[in-house]
Amino acid sequence: MLAIFLKTLPFFALIGLGYWAGRVRFFSEEATASLTKFVFYFALSAMLFRFAARLSLDEVLDWSIVGAYLGATMAVYLLVTAVALLRGRGLEEAAVEAQCGVVGNVGFLGVPMLVLLLGEAAIGPVMLVISTDLIVFGSLIVILITGSRDGRMSPRVLRTVGLGLLRNPMIVSIVAGLVWSSLSLPVPGPFDEFLSILGAAATPGALFAIGASLAFKSAERLSVAAWLSFAKLVLHPAAVAVAAMLIVGLDSYTAGVMISAAALPVAGNVYIIAQHYRVAPQRASASILISTVASIVTLSVVIALVGGAGGP
Repeated sequence: MLAIFLKTLPFFALIGLGYWAGRVRFFSEEATASLTKFVFYFALSAMLFRFAARLSLDEVLDWSIVGAYLGATMAVYLLVTAVALLRGRGLEEAAVEAQCGVVGNVGFLGVPMLVLLLGEAAIGPVMLVISTDLIVFGSLIVILITGSRDGRMSPRVLRTVGLGLLRNPMIVSIVAGLVWSSLSLPVPGPFDEFLSILGAAATPGALFAIGASLAFKSAERLSVAAWLSFAKLVLHPAAVAVAAMLIVGLDSYTAGVMISAAALPVAGNVYIIAQHYRVAPQRASASILISTVASIVTLSVVIALVGGAGGP
């Protein structure tokens, strides 16, 4: 446990450095937004494309992984939604809370951390988790909020969802990399070196940006945020563990990667969506802040329990 904690500590130290820079205003909110945009559209996209271009679709697309993760995540999603509705919250707020309970920071934190700690074999399952989160749950929150406001499902909603997916650089880079791989195209040396250099900026840039962005988030509605953080850090990985190991019967390494991915703190894009639609942004903000701080301990515990820092 201590060994795993020490391995995860540098990642959280980078987040802490970013948080300090934001708190003392050495790094402004505008600078943080620009750094996040660089990481999201360039560095992380280069990293994901390079990973995907080295894989085959057969290696990545495992429907048993998708089924286990999707089923477990949907169970937690429905639970958090039900709790929100029982508290008298509307469907829009319930959708935001459910998103906090199941969508983790896989892109900015999970990809660099889990690949380093669990080995390169973790790339395939992690990419499936990212894709499921973006395609299914990233679409679902937009459908629920806009559908609730319009009172019906309209072609405009589906168009918004479709364009959002097509414009998401993580989806585009993964798909482009897999297409490149499926065509058996070699990656030219200079291009591979370019992707390697650019992708290397993803890990420190993403972690620093996470910390800096936390410095500008509030910690209001702590009781609800604590519940949502518990759902994300404890209930979600527990549900994935049951689905992956007991129901589907995946091998221990693949299940461990999925459980670790599920144990990541609430993703920053949940706040962006909540802010965009003006639905409980403070609640989402507080959930991101609390879950990220708590995950310094909980994520180390989960990774230690599912197999430590070794490969398959």
